[in-house]
Amino acid sequence: MEKIRLQKYFTDCGVLSRRAAEKEIEAGHVKVNGIVASLGDKVEPGKDKVVWNGRGVVLKRGEPKTVIALNKPRGYVCTMSDEKGRKQVTELVADAGKRLYPIGRLDMASEGLLLLTDDGEFANLLMHPRHHVPKLYRVSVSGKLDQKALELLRSPLEIDGTPIMPVEVGVLDSNADGGHLEMVLLEGRNRQIRKMCEIAGLTVTRLRRIRIGCVSVNGIAPGSWRQLRDDEVALLRRMAKSGSDDTHNNY
Repeated sequence: MEKIRLQKYFTDCGVLSRRAAEKEIEAGHVKVNGIVASLGDKVEPGKDKVVWNGRGVVLKRGEPKTVIALNKPRGYVCTMSDEKGRKQVTELVADAGKRLYPIGRLDMASEGLLLLTDDGEFANLLMHPRHHVPKLYRVSVSGKLDQKALELLRSPLEIDGTPIMPVEVGVLDSNADGGHLEMVLLEGRNRQIRKMCEIAGLTVTRLRRIRIGCVSVNGIAPGSWRQLRDDEVALLRRMAKSGSDDTHNNY
């Protein structure tokens, strides 16, 4: 069997996300064949012995993978471990019977649709920068929601010095104190919507993700989850690989 990068091995095993695995490797918590691993090391599944914090990490071939849709409430973080002792989204899916990790993130103050899985290949596919699966958000803002602010939100912007892809912005309603927006993103930079609104002189008071590709949060109560159907997972795969949105006109 061909050797793969150690962090990919962790995602394939459904144990850690790639980013979390990299942090654990850099912290010296991972050993390969009894030797502390380094970032960039490769392993051969089924041959090399991988141990994380004293626990063996084994790739189980043929085991069915799980993808679930969670309606994340406010106040939960999307990390697998939190040194501050904050509530984690994994607590909400503990009854799924598998160790699942988030595909992407919603910050602690944000709510709505979050996908979790034990399928590392699927997670990497959806999160890869080249694969643009659209995400629909409903955003409540305070401030002067006028034409100038909207033009800014729809214009080419830079976030933390990096240009972002164009964002579709629609107005649901507005008043003298603010209003409600719908925004469709093709990428998801750290706190992107909040930073965009700040540039436009607006403050986000509520941020809720409604849809990822073909999957909607509708019908899922806050703090609850449902397992995705095989056809939904297959469609998300196709959308990620094609970079197009088969359901874009339904937003």
